[in-house]
Amino acid sequence: MAEIIKMPRMSDTMIEGNIVAWHKKEGDKVSPGDLLAEIETDKATMDFESLWEGTLLHVAIKEGVVPVEGLIAVIGKPGEDWKSQIGGGSTPKATANGQAKPAEPSAPAGEPEPVAEVAPASAPTPAPTGGGGRVKASPLAKSIAKEAGIDIAAVQGSGDGGRIVRRDVEAVMDNKGAAPTTEPAEDSAPATTAPSTNFAVGETFEEKPVSMMRKAIARRLTESKNGAPHFYLTMEINMDKAVELRPKLNELAAPVKLSFNDIVIKAAAVALRKHPAVNSSWLGDKIRYNNYIHIGVAVAVEDGLLVPVVKNADLKSLSAINQEVKVMAEKARNKKLQPDEMSGNTFTISNLGMFGIEEFTGIINPPDACILAVGAIIQKPIVKGGEIVVGNMMKVTLSCDHRVVDGATGSEFLQTLKGILEEPMRLLV
Repeated sequence: MAEIIKMPRMSDTMIEGNIVAWHKKEGDKVSPGDLLAEIETDKATMDFESLWEGTLLHVAIKEGVVPVEGLIAVIGKPGEDWKSQIGGGSTPKATANGQAKPAEPSAPAGEPEPVAEVAPASAPTPAPTGGGGRVKASPLAKSIAKEAGIDIAAVQGSGDGGRIVRRDVEAVMDNKGAAPTTEPAEDSAPATTAPSTNFAVGETFEEKPVSMMRKAIARRLTESKNGAPHFYLTMEINMDKAVELRPKLNELAAPVKLSFNDIVIKAAAVALRKHPAVNSSWLGDKIRYNNYIHIGVAVAVEDGLLVPVVKNADLKSLSAINQEVKVMAEKARNKKLQPDEMSGNTFTISNLGMFGIEEFTGIINPPDACILAVGAIIQKPIVKGGEIVVGNMMKVTLSCDHRVVDGATGSEFLQTLKGILEEPMRLLV
């Protein structure tokens, strides 16, 4: 019996996947472990490997968006009657925007079965660098190249197996300028500029299709904001001793360069150990108090926001946290994070201090009960020992789910966090 291959759920928040490219074509033999296709989820572009032995009998969607559990391919033995297994040969077609939809009845007997394919908005880029006549490049790299007018096929790739990634396209833009191309790089262009003919001269606009990542962010944060009763607690922390200690720690940890964010992550993890109610999750009919501390660290990327997770942060050294966050942040920006690196969070930290933001509030990242928003360290006059002196002050705001955390509970956590950051040597004991 043929294997009916459906769109897998490759992340806990995935509801649809975008087939970027197939690495096998109909008629090819496949074995377990062979790379079948590249699938873009709401968080990353991932390799989809075969679990089956046989021949690729049918590709239902060449490129485009397919809902989870939607048909994408059939693997079996040559000559097998796979059409009867999917309801008499009905296979999903693709709309103009790549969205899968039910197909019309199959072709009459004796006629070849049509293969569903996205109707391209423009011709594909020639001069392929990968197998099967396709440029081997990440969707993000293709998008940037398209916008900059760069021929993606002429870019030298530095990724795995010569794959072209964002930094390669940006290097061309920085060093050589945007070389014009006669044909667009992708049929799924992320932006179009449409001049308005009904308004004054010069009034133009751009419309960009919503990316899968942005759709997921919109859906999850809307659910969180509307479903969880948020309240906010703000506290100002004197970071004088942390500012003084950091250069000394960097001397000891060289060549690692610790950031204030590393110190905040570690301090929050230690504080969470003392306040398990803040390290908890609302599950509808029960509250889960987690005995482990996995801290999500918000990272800004091209299409939105990803949250890699530092597992067991309270048990790790400052240098270990620093290295782990750096590696995962780079993977996030290149869409290489794996699902297990973005799951399991029990608390989240969002830091906008590097952008000069003094104070803000965050939307809780489910299933967490709280998120900590960290602002910039600002030098300002403070009263110390009866005298006005310059202090290095930092504001933090704790967003709390009132179903789980009360005001007093959140305040006690912030007091503990403040005590640790104002005496950061406690992190080394």
